[in-house]
Amino acid sequence: MTAIKHALQRDIFTPNDERLLSIVNVCKAGKKKRNCFLCATVTTERPVQVNVVKVKKSDKGDFYKRQTAWALRDLAVVDAKDAIKENPEFDLHFDKVYKWVASSTVEKNTFISCIWKLNQRYLRKKIDFINVSSQLLEELPKVAEESVPSGENQSVAGGDEEAVDEYQELNAREEQDIEIMMEGCEYAISNAEAFAEKLSRELQVLDGANIQSIMASEKQVNILMKLLDEALKEVDQIELKLSSYEEMLQSVKEQMDQISESNHLIHLSNTNNVKLLSEIEFLVNHMDLAKGHIKALQEGDLTSSRGIEACTNAADALLQCMNVALRPGHDMLHAVKQQQQRFSDLREQFARRLASHLNSVFVQQGHDQSSTLAQHSVELTLPNHHPFHRDLLRYAKLMEWLKNTDYGKYEGLTKNYMDYLSRLYEREIKDFFEVAKIKMTGTTREGKKFGLHGSSGKLTGSTSSLNKLSVQSSGNRRSQSSSLLDMGNMSASDLDVADRTKFDKIFEQVLSELEPLCLAEQDFISKFFKLQQHQSSSGTTMNEAEEMDGGILSRLHTSGVPQTISSEKDMIRQMMTKIFRCIEPELNNLIALGDKIDSFNSLYMLVKMSHHVWTAQNVDPASFLSTTLGNVLVTVKRNFDKCISNQMKQMDEVKISKKSKVGILPFVAEFEEFAALAESIFKNAERRGDLDKAYIKLIRAVFVSVEKVANESQKTPRDVVMMENFHHIFATLSRLKISCLEAEKKEAKQKYTDHLQSYVIYSLGQPLEKLNHFFEGVEARVAQGIREEEVSYQLAFNKQELRKVIKEYPGKEVKKGLDNLYKKVDKHLCEEENLLQVVWHSMQDEFIRQYKHFEGLIARCYPGSGITMEFTIQDILDYCSSIAQSH
Repeated sequence: MTAIKHALQRDIFTPNDERLLSIVNVCKAGKKKRNCFLCATVTTERPVQVNVVKVKKSDKGDFYKRQTAWALRDLAVVDAKDAIKENPEFDLHFDKVYKWVASSTVEKNTFISCIWKLNQRYLRKKIDFINVSSQLLEELPKVAEESVPSGENQSVAGGDEEAVDEYQELNAREEQDIEIMMEGCEYAISNAEAFAEKLSRELQVLDGANIQSIMASEKQVNILMKLLDEALKEVDQIELKLSSYEEMLQSVKEQMDQISESNHLIHLSNTNNVKLLSEIEFLVNHMDLAKGHIKALQEGDLTSSRGIEACTNAADALLQCMNVALRPGHDMLHAVKQQQQRFSDLREQFARRLASHLNSVFVQQGHDQSSTLAQHSVELTLPNHHPFHRDLLRYAKLMEWLKNTDYGKYEGLTKNYMDYLSRLYEREIKDFFEVAKIKMTGTTREGKKFGLHGSSGKLTGSTSSLNKLSVQSSGNRRSQSSSLLDMGNMSASDLDVADRTKFDKIFEQVLSELEPLCLAEQDFISKFFKLQQHQSSSGTTMNEAEEMDGGILSRLHTSGVPQTISSEKDMIRQMMTKIFRCIEPELNNLIALGDKIDSFNSLYMLVKMSHHVWTAQNVDPASFLSTTLGNVLVTVKRNFDKCISNQMKQMDEVKISKKSKVGILPFVAEFEEFAALAESIFKNAERRGDLDKAYIKLIRAVFVSVEKVANESQKTPRDVVMMENFHHIFATLSRLKISCLEAEKKEAKQKYTDHLQSYVIYSLGQPLEKLNHFFEGVEARVAQGIREEEVSYQLAFNKQELRKVIKEYPGKEVKKGLDNLYKKVDKHLCEEENLLQVVWHSMQDEFIRQYKHFEGLIARCYPGSGITMEFTIQDILDYCSSIAQSH
């Protein structure tokens, strides 16, 4: 235990400036025995603090660590459990009751003894020691003396502790004086009584000297008291003088106070005068209108540039005077009220004069522009309004002034401007569109000769004529088709291209004239009426524009704040819609006329309109021009879709003649014409996607209609109809290189190849019909499981039967059969597609393939028989070549 105590003192308490006095090995009662130590410690520094510390062994090694500490002053009860019997259990009552079991009763008693002594020495508080026998308490000092190490007895046990506390150690000076004194008395150590007697005598001598010194100082005290009395008298005299001086200065103070008050009043008066002058100067400088400005407002010339400038400056000066920010109280001054009333009268008078003058200018402009309409009636141009805009823009600042000062008159001028200009523009635009219509229809009078009537126009006429051509008999068709097609080419090709080109130019010129007209008017409205062209999310319809006639502008401001229209951009668009309300109907009428003349004109219009819409949207997507052209573009797109639908409908309704061969179907030729025209029109166009969608619809309809006609054909074999028409479609798509139809081009080529092969195989079965049937029977027997070398033993397919069939097809008969086949193919095929030589060459190759196949069957099924065909491959080549040359 001693070793543990020294280890705990060294490792735990010495670093914390504590001294370990007692230790007991304990464990908690009623739990698994996990031993720890309770230690009683005191600090080495004053004031001394007494603690009970719980120390336990670390789980990670053989060292101890401090776990919990309680101050001794917090201990209320020490319960030893049994005062008679030896019992190692005891309780300590701190903030709660801690139950412990000591390793031995002796250690428990020693620890309780130490706690009792520490309480008596340092705390002297009442700690209850329960169940501790009185005999044990009487022996506590002795037990403690035995249990505490000898080195610590002086600091803990015994009744000498109070004496130890009262003892004071000598300092160095006291120690030195004692040594000197003892050196002076040699017998101080040997004879202590003599030394003490000597010290007593010296002390008596010192006391006497002190008494004499005190009695001698009495005289000096009396002298000091006398001097103090004299000083008090001097102080009284000085106080009397100070009182007299204070009475003298009192009158001076009163006079200075009066002077100070007078100076304050003078300063206050000067300050008020300066402020009053400043207010008067402010009112005079800001609310005084020069006589020249007043004269300009009342009598200024509004027709000359100099007069307009003078009126503008005067109006700005008047506005500044009226908008001056008055200081509190100014509006209560009579002069200020009079001046404000004068300014209001001047503003009203000038606003009325300005509005009257501008109304006159608007009316005069309408008359002047009407006189110039005659010279533009022949040319496809719109009158130029730039001079009128230039003259009116001189009044732009005055309009801004009117907008800020008298919105009612500004609103009236805006409505009058729209009324006058809408009538003027309506006359100009209607005349302009009449000229455009005349120029368009002038080229169609010749076209009427060829049946260009109805909504589908020329296309319907050309389609009906081609349909009539297709139902002619094969004998008459060749003789009649050349003359009819020549006339058709002149009327439906050359004239159509010229008409369409001229229509395209006229339509482009119409749009090119309208676009700058609208942009110039919109720019003028923005500058003249001082409306900002910022972006706005709301739109304007034709119905909203028509409401403006009923006074929509009257609802623009309530107490000067816009209510109905969310922004000035909307107001510009509404004004433009009212002024140019006839543009959209006229454009729609022109588009309807162009579509009636030729449905293919919708392609030109779609490209041109898309380009102009794209240009307008790049400038301002929400502008009147962009919105109007966008609406018209929708109509054009509908006409384009209608044109495509009509072509598809005509394909579905086509009928073929039962007596004549089919050839190239009319709608296939029309698709070629449409695609060539569309590619030339839509080159570098913005709306290429619309054309690509139309291509897909048309080509699918062409494919379906070709198969339908081929299935219904009686005169021409189905494979020929499919082969010729899909070859024509493939050639057209290859030539035009339409990227969106690459899949359809491959499909057309595949269909053409498949039906060419099918037609060749079908046709070659007829010249050597018996031979074909014979070898088909041989192949059937082999397919049933008969070995090839045993086929010759079959009665129907023995060598004699084979020789008999071969003899029926000598070279002369083969050539005759091929010649008949050539004539038949020539009757089936049409001249336009020129596929006769292609088909004949394919038949030659297929015939040679069949020949080789027959030779192979003879060699395998009739080995060693020496049977061969009556003609060779070279004979076949010669026959085909001579037949082709002879025809």
